[in-house]
Parts: sequence; C-alpha cells; structure tokens
Amino acid sequence: MSEREDTSSADAVTAGQRLLAILFTAGEPVPFERLETWLGVDRERLGQLLHAVGIRLQGLPWRIRLAAGGARLVLDAENTGFVREIQGERGPESFSLALWESLAVVAYQQPVTRLEVEQARQVQSDYALEALVRRGLIEEVGRKEAPGRPILYGTSRQFLEVFGLHDLADLPPRPGGSSSEGEPAT
Repeated sequence: MSEREDTSSADAVTAGQRLLAILFTAGEPVPFERLETWLGVDRERLGQLLHAVGIRLQGLPWRIRLAAGGARLVLDAENTGFVREIQGERGPESFSLALWESLAVVAYQQPVTRLEVEQARQVQSDYALEALVRRGLIEEVGRKEAPGRPILYGTSRQFLEVFGLHDLADLPPRPGGSSSEGEPAT
C-alpha cells in the first residue's frame, strides 16, 4: 500500500469518526448541508461516509436514520423498548382514528384550516388538531386571507423525523386518489 493510500484511508476513518461524533451528540437529524460543511465533503462523499459508518455499526445497537433532510443516530428497534422500560418511559402514545385522519388531511392538503380538515373528515376536529400540535407533528404555518383570518396548519419537521421522510414528496400516494391528487402541496 502506498503512502497516499494510507493517508486517504486515514482521512476516511477520521471523517467517519467525526461524522459519528456529530450524530451521536446532536440528538436530532443534522441537515446534510451542515454535515457537508463540517466534514468538508460533497454530497456524494457524504453518502459514502454515511454508508460506511452504517456498515461499521452493524452488530451494535445503533443505526443511522435519514429523515427530514438530514441524518440522525438512533437506537435499533430491538433495544428501543428495553431502554424505555429501564428508564421508566412509556412507549409511543397511541393514535386514535381521528388523529390519523386529521394528520393525513393536513399532510396531503397543507396548508389547511381547521374548517377544511373538518370538511374533509365531516366531523369536528378541534381536539385532533390540538393534540397533533401538542405532539409537535403539525404547526401553525400562517393565516388564511379570509374572514376571521383562520390558522393554516402544516406538518412540522418532527413529522418528517417521526415518519422517516426526507421531505413531503416522500409521502406515499394518497389512497383512492389519482396521482395528481396524491401530490402534497408545497
């Protein structure tokens, strides 16, 4: 092995260690742009580093999860329940049908008002929207130019993280709708 190959290999190991250190300490997805800047690499090289670090994590209880336009270090599924149990945490809260329906309307039709959610669901949706805001899955994104200036809701960054989506274009096609109806509003 030449001296240049040794240096290149050492640089890759250092970049991988730094990447892992950043993800370990961040506690939330780190945007790809920041990782590129901090590590001094382009998007292609970042992808290679993420893949290489992911391979190095095999057999360990961590995984790299790509979501919300970034990367995050998370516990694997097998150990998440165990850690929650010993820390006395409850598991994820269950979602009622009303919450799922309201979240789907917001995700696929955003920005959307409470009245528009209620029209889509054909039931009152105050509680469901409040619960989704409390859980950080939706947020106020503005006010509609209409009488009373109702609140417009949209999905949050946490929504992308929780559902493992890079952006809204990654939403699955809307059930029962045509392909153009299944496209999320931007």
